[in-house]
Amino acid sequence: MNKKLLAGLAAITASAMALPAVAGGYNPPVVEAPVAAPVVAPVSSPDGDWTGGYVAGQLGWGHSKFGGLDNDSAVYGLRGGYDYDFGKFVLGANLDWNKVDADLGADTVNDIARLGLRAGYDMGRTLVYVAAGAARANVDTPTGSVDEDGFYAGVGMDYAINDRWTVGGEILQNRFTDFNGTNSTLSTTTAGLNVGFRF
Repeated sequence: MNKKLLAGLAAITASAMALPAVAGGYNPPVVEAPVAAPVVAPVSSPDGDWTGGYVAGQLGWGHSKFGGLDNDSAVYGLRGGYDYDFGKFVLGANLDWNKVDADLGADTVNDIARLGLRAGYDMGRTLVYVAAGAARANVDTPTGSVDEDGFYAGVGMDYAINDRWTVGGEILQNRFTDFNGTNSTLSTTTAGLNVGFRF
C-alpha cells in the first residue's frame, strides 16, 4: 500500500513539475532600458560678472571753454582697464586717451589723457557707473606746447552684447584750473560712445 501511495505521489509531483514546461514555463518580464533625454548645448550669454580686463575704442563730441572762448570738436580715442565685480557693486580702474583738437583762439587743446576709478551697479547685462580721477591736457599756446594737470568726473553705462563684446556711453567733465598760470579755467566736456572687448 505504501509503495502504491509513494508511486502516486511521485507521479503527481512529476506532473506538477512538468506543467510549467508544457504551459511555456515562467519567463520574467523584459525591462527596457530608459530612453535618455537629448542634451541641449547651453546658449552662450553674459552671466552678469563684470570681473576682468577690457579695451575699447570711443568716438564722440567735445565742448571746450577757456578765456571767454568756446569750441565744439569731434573726440576719439582708446581706453583700457580692469573691473572687479563684488556681486552688485563693481569697482574698477581705467586709463584713457582722447584726441580733441579744440581751437580756442590762440590756444588749441590737442588731447586729454585720464587715469581714474569707476564704481558701478551690476544690473546683469548692464553696468551703470560714476567715474572720477586725474586728467592731463596737452595744449598748444603762443609760447609753445604745455601739459596741464586737472581732474575729471562723470557718469557712464556699459551693456554686454555677449560675454566678450560691450557697447556703452559716457559723459565726462574735465577741468584744469589756473591753466598755464593765467588764473583762468580750461574745461572740456566730452560725450561719447564706445565699443569694448573684455578678456
